[in-house]
Amino acid sequence: MKTYGLIGYPLSHSFSKKYFTEKFLNEGITEHQYELFPIENINALPNLLETNPTLKGLNVTIPHKVNVLCYLNEVDEAAEKIGAVNCIAISTFEGENYLKGYNTDAYGFEESLKPLLLPHHNKALVFGDGGAAKAVKYVLEKLNIEYLVVVRKPTSGAILYDDVTPEILAKHKLLINTTPLGMSPNVDAFPEIDYVMIGKDHLAYDLVYNPLETAFLIKAAQQGAQTKNGLEMLHKQAEKAWAIWNN
Repeated sequence: MKTYGLIGYPLSHSFSKKYFTEKFLNEGITEHQYELFPIENINALPNLLETNPTLKGLNVTIPHKVNVLCYLNEVDEAAEKIGAVNCIAISTFEGENYLKGYNTDAYGFEESLKPLLLPHHNKALVFGDGGAAKAVKYVLEKLNIEYLVVVRKPTSGAILYDDVTPEILAKHKLLINTTPLGMSPNVDAFPEIDYVMIGKDHLAYDLVYNPLETAFLIKAAQQGAQTKNGLEMLHKQAEKAWAIWNN
């Protein structure tokens, strides 16, 4: 039996177990299972590995995408540049577990965003500056898209929501929400910008996928903007993780 799983805390919102369990069933993949491992503190990881010797791969979610780094033997180039890991391949080297970290969020975001980009989407506003934003910024830099980070509390290298003027919204046609604002059950929350200044040339992308249409996307769509939720990104990063685990 090969076991894969998800570490994070809490895990009540996760789609991963359902996704991989259905994948194994639909594709006739036997002797494989996917489990949830809600660990509040990352220092529980070594014990988790010891008590689950069939583990071959882990997905990593909030709040461990950064603090898991010190437990890894190696990280790939993207994960190192981003400074966050959401996928771990587990192998054995000289009788010991060997953990290599990857960031498949970046892959999933890039592959789901690129088909939507038009020449005027060359400047972006990124709402939030947490672990998810790290992958987004990495992809924007890779695609040569300038960006401004927008946060609630003063942070170096970012502006506040109150600083987002009509002129800034007019220049930045790509709007990306990396925060949990609008995620179930707090579906009425959204990045507080002046949505009246958004138009048909804007593209609003929300990493949130539950609900599929967040308040942010609804408000942007009402102004004629194109919208995209995080579900395809999620699927693509999951398939990338599967490819890594089976490489």
